[in-house]
Amino acid sequence: MELQERAAARTTELPGAELTYPFGEDWKVWKVCGKVFMLQTEVTGEPIVIVKAAPADGETLRQSHTDITAGYHMNKQHWITVHPGGSVDAGIVDDLVVESYLLVVEKLPKRERPVDPDTFGRHG
Repeated sequence: MELQERAAARTTELPGAELTYPFGEDWKVWKVCGKVFMLQTEVTGEPIVIVKAAPADGETLRQSHTDITAGYHMNKQHWITVHPGGSVDAGIVDDLVVESYLLVVEKLPKRERPVDPDTFGRHG
């Protein structure tokens, strides 16, 4: 499955996630409670996925994967861009989308959170 398709498919399992087009049809923007957690575009000439990441995690991911760079048109400390190319497998894409979602959810007031970010997706 292509990078963008895989990332989009993962959002279907995230409560409250919605696809919007606030910047026009060239930008797919996923939000939870009105807050952005993932963007997709091909304006760079390739299909990319932009997600939120904890700063230390983002740095580690950029060092570990040639297909992960700083967030395109986003805060470079808090966002990363995933490029197609093969160094990022489907499991990592899934994890990055969920982690981005949870980073946004944990900043929401507790009464607005669609899930508990401390327990959502954790097994055991």
